[in-house]
Amino acid sequence: MVLRVAVVGAGVSGLAATKCCLDEGLEPTCFERSEDVGGLWHYTEQAEEGRASIYRTVFTNSCKEMMCYSDFPFPDDHPNYMHNTRLQHYICKYAEHFNLLRHIRFKTLVTKVKKRPDFAETGQWEVVTQRDGKEETAVFDAIMVCSGHHVYPNLPLNDFPGIQKFKGCYFHSREYKEPEKFRGKKVLVVGLGNSGCDIAVELSTVASQVYLSSRSGSWVMSRVWDNGYPWDMLVITRFHTWLGNILPTALSDWLYVRGMNRFFKHENFGLMPLDRTSRKEPVFNDDLPSRIACGVVVMKPNVKEFRETSVLFQDGTVQEDVDAVVFATGYSYFYPFMEDDSIIKSRDNQVTLYKGILPPQLEKPTMAVIGLVQSLGPIIPTADLQCRWAVKVFQGQCPLPPVSEMMDDIDEKMGKKLKWYRSSTTLQTDYITYMDELASAIGVKPNMLKLLLTDPRLALELFFGPCTPYQFRLTGPGKWSGARKAILTQWDRTLR
Repeated sequence: MVLRVAVVGAGVSGLAATKCCLDEGLEPTCFERSEDVGGLWHYTEQAEEGRASIYRTVFTNSCKEMMCYSDFPFPDDHPNYMHNTRLQHYICKYAEHFNLLRHIRFKTLVTKVKKRPDFAETGQWEVVTQRDGKEETAVFDAIMVCSGHHVYPNLPLNDFPGIQKFKGCYFHSREYKEPEKFRGKKVLVVGLGNSGCDIAVELSTVASQVYLSSRSGSWVMSRVWDNGYPWDMLVITRFHTWLGNILPTALSDWLYVRGMNRFFKHENFGLMPLDRTSRKEPVFNDDLPSRIACGVVVMKPNVKEFRETSVLFQDGTVQEDVDAVVFATGYSYFYPFMEDDSIIKSRDNQVTLYKGILPPQLEKPTMAVIGLVQSLGPIIPTADLQCRWAVKVFQGQCPLPPVSEMMDDIDEKMGKKLKWYRSSTTLQTDYITYMDELASAIGVKPNMLKLLLTDPRLALELFFGPCTPYQFRLTGPGKWSGARKAILTQWDRTLR
């Protein structure tokens, strides 16, 4: 019988995990290495070892109605997209509202997680922690790993010949905080993800010139969509998902490319993805096209070679007098506290998890990895629903298929990822499909046909309107009495 649960990390996933445990009568202990909740969103002036790091001007890419905890909406007067300090304030309020802080042990580092000798019978884990130089060991019935995947920078210097002889400064984007020290300099940003684009745009306000290098291009979307509404409230709908699933692939691909090019033609701006129809996560940046049009950001192909003060690109062009390089080359997922890393990466050193959460080979299903998925949808409600599913599994209320069936399910999903995202190892998944899969398993997916007969107004809003998190609190375990009202008033709050 699972009773005591260790939660690693007090970011948005760790707080959801702690609350879900409490909701189901379990005893969570959450270990957080810093002195506050928030994880990635807890801004610090310096990048700290072993912790996620953001720059001063980070804003959310998901709007408030889409990204809130499913039973804790943002206050009415909050803007649709938030600065990191305001989101951090909301996260703290969530922790206070549900009385989570008393279950968190701050300034406590988890150094080792390993199976107990009798794991096959008990499913128990030994957790070693460190605080103020003192080591402590405790036994838990289950583990929820919520340490995120924006901690360990991926800096593939071997892919960039000549970087050692480059005389300017170079660093990973996690070290970047603000632009002032680059005033008047020529800066190269490598990587066309959200961080790379944000940093390039911000640097262009002070640098003499910014170059943005991309290996494969990317779709660039604006937060502000048709008629000024948030993009995700118009794009992430059940109707869109249904349409994408029933249309022939060729037509679906054509509509996708047409939609992405609706505000500007990516080809003309040097941004066109090499694989036009890949559904890999787009970049959200309202300013990049205008910065390119103004000439303060210049698009470049992949770097071929670094020289002492210049950079040679794949198209043969050379850029002289480059002062600094920012590598916005993403992150590696790594769990240094796991004694046996193959539990999470059980195949070819790649993450292999049933439903993106559970290591399938465990003798007892008492470990959940939360937040290790990416989708076009927001992470807070995704992690929230993952936690609700995981806790039901711990309690035996959500039966699992045999290991062979779990592995078949993982393989099938990898095949779909190869089709949609051109990579089987990506963390990406379709948001609504994934959320509905978890919701069905625990009995919280809204029944559209039943609602069409009993509450047609709500049914139509659920199908044609945005797939906001409140949908997964309408019915079943964890039902929230305010969910229906929150759905029917979501556009009012957006306009407010």
